[in-house]
Amino acid sequence: MKVKVQTLDAKAGGDIQLDDAVFGVEPRADILHRVVTWQLINRRAPARAARERSDVARTGKKFGRQKGGGTARHGDRRAPIFIGGGKAHGPRARVFTSSLNKKVRALGLKMALSAKAQGGQLIVLDNLDMGTDAKTKALQAKLSKLGFGKTALVIDGDALNVGFAHASANLQGLNLMPAVGANVYDIMRHETLVLTRAAVEKLEARFNG
Repeated sequence: MKVKVQTLDAKAGGDIQLDDAVFGVEPRADILHRVVTWQLINRRAPARAARERSDVARTGKKFGRQKGGGTARHGDRRAPIFIGGGKAHGPRARVFTSSLNKKVRALGLKMALSAKAQGGQLIVLDNLDMGTDAKTKALQAKLSKLGFGKTALVIDGDALNVGFAHASANLQGLNLMPAVGANVYDIMRHETLVLTRAAVEKLEARFNG
């Protein structure tokens, strides 16, 4: 698949040949759903347990008379109705983890990239170098010409371009990550996927060994 390369100034930067084994896979909703579900489950933090009656360090001695005290009958201070007592039916400690075959994860990422490429939602940039004009206002003017849409995920090579990262930090709907962080959930939840030449090389090398 041949795609046109643009510069940040919306000028033509030549063409790039995308590997069909990575960007030409037929997307399947079930595979994408499995990978996204796996990602979201593993993002959940462990649930903290509350201390119940057996976990509270308070005396178990009967602290009042059974009758004649003018109050209800209690056996110890660990009851849930007392301050410092154990919680009744409190939350249990839980760890939310899920496993997914590596081949399915890799296939899901290929399908996510292919979905953007085949749907016309992929933009390839030559690089993210802004030179000395690495300012938010200047970058916003450049992006309006490129047609990034409401939300865009920009993926660079090994390291992020510092100037572009600083200039885009306050732009709503624009997110930046290195190629090693590319994942199905972030790709699918953005309207446009933007790759640099370096990102394309890294992603293809990731699947082709």
